[in-house]
Amino acid sequence: MTTSKTNMPPESGTDDARSFDTQGAEADRQAASEAAQRTARSALDRDSGTETPSLKLAREYLSLGGRRRSKIDDNITTVRQWDEDPPAAERFWQERVETLPKDERKQVEDFLPTINTP
Repeated sequence: MTTSKTNMPPESGTDDARSFDTQGAEADRQAASEAAQRTARSALDRDSGTETPSLKLAREYLSLGGRRRSKIDDNITTVRQWDEDPPAAERFWQERVETLPKDERKQVEDFLPTINTP
């Protein structure tokens, strides 16, 4: 009996399917992070006079390799972190973002790549 390999995803609910989903999700997270960085850079390139302090902070965090992502659901923003930040990005987040008042921190978090976009 021979088995053949296909390019079809494994059957849902199996261990193989969960592994397959995780690999795809990681690629999606990376793509979203890169897209957010490009968007932030693009906004700066167009008119640096309109850059808000929260956009500046988010842009700097992402440029340091920050990997946090926002989840916005019913206008409630939470931040998720699956992968560890590089030391410089982690230090920046702790010193410059976590110390902000809640409403200002939310504005920075809103500029992070979201888990809702690939």
